[in-house]
Amino acid sequence: MLTPDNRLAILMHGGILGDFGKTGLGLLRYSRNPIVAVIDAECAGDSIPRLTGIPRDVPIVASVGEALAYQPDTLVIGIAPSGGMLPPELWQEVRTAVMAGLNVVNGLHTPLANHPDLQPLLRGCQWIWDIRKEPPGLSVGTGRARFLPCKRVLTVGTDMAVGKMTVSLEMHRACLQRGLRSRFLATGQTGIMIEGSGVPLDAVRVDFASGAVEKFVMELAQDADIIHIEGQGALTNPASTATLPLLRGAQPTHLILVHRAGQTHIRTFPDVPIPPLPEVIRIYEQVASMGGAFYPAKVVAVALNTAHMSESEARAAIAQVEAETGLPCTDPVRFGAGRLLEAIEDEG
Repeated sequence: MLTPDNRLAILMHGGILGDFGKTGLGLLRYSRNPIVAVIDAECAGDSIPRLTGIPRDVPIVASVGEALAYQPDTLVIGIAPSGGMLPPELWQEVRTAVMAGLNVVNGLHTPLANHPDLQPLLRGCQWIWDIRKEPPGLSVGTGRARFLPCKRVLTVGTDMAVGKMTVSLEMHRACLQRGLRSRFLATGQTGIMIEGSGVPLDAVRVDFASGAVEKFVMELAQDADIIHIEGQGALTNPASTATLPLLRGAQPTHLILVHRAGQTHIRTFPDVPIPPLPEVIRIYEQVASMGGAFYPAKVVAVALNTAHMSESEARAAIAQVEAETGLPCTDPVRFGAGRLLEAIEDEG
């Protein structure tokens, strides 16, 4: 639904400094659209670069009503709370936006396009885009992507929300800068908002999940040297169901393990430890190849999320992971994705 010309206001109350703002922060870092305002009452009047380190100077305002002064035409719901439901305190903000004539981009599980309180308010070409809808025409996976000639790079994680989308986008950008025919397959709401298309994997019935990934990979492969597949979930997280369909549907040729530096347990389940990284790598490689039944993908590098560290701490953590795993490691946001791409090229 989005075009590159849509002027965005991002609804993020409590999300800039809270735990659930990854959608808005991802848009601020990677969206090609003009972002004219961020709505977060806790941070109103402050600076996006100062608060987040993202070099995008966008005004922060306290309400949708204040954001209208910057002439947005589209409101993006920029939070991703646990369970994907619209918090009650944001409902009036969304209603205000629709009444003011704004389009709405909704990445939550709560559908809004046909909501009886919003649908009658839409006028003319105004629209609400519910991203989490299962694509039509899906079938079960077949594993046929393993025969494609292009490289297929899947980010896998030691936990949810460690930066898999960010790593995939950084590698995709770096490939484009090198003149490669690179494509990015978005598999979550934020990636789809950024790319404009993709498969909302957590909205697809489980029987068709690997088939949905396979369908999109097969389409992108027609014009690609390399496809970067946005990872979801983690085999180590007991709440995660998305990683296996990605492994089966994409049939990756290369895996990049994404880890938050220093994290030892699953963030939302502190009683579940993260195994040593070499063990995590071994498990991902075994599950991907299934003893030779599928493409023998290898973890070729580790992408380390060091956003919470100083630069010297980050470099020390990277060196520690390299010593532990014997693999190249970097933080692609901080130091660029070159090391990761070199690892992919070296593996062949």
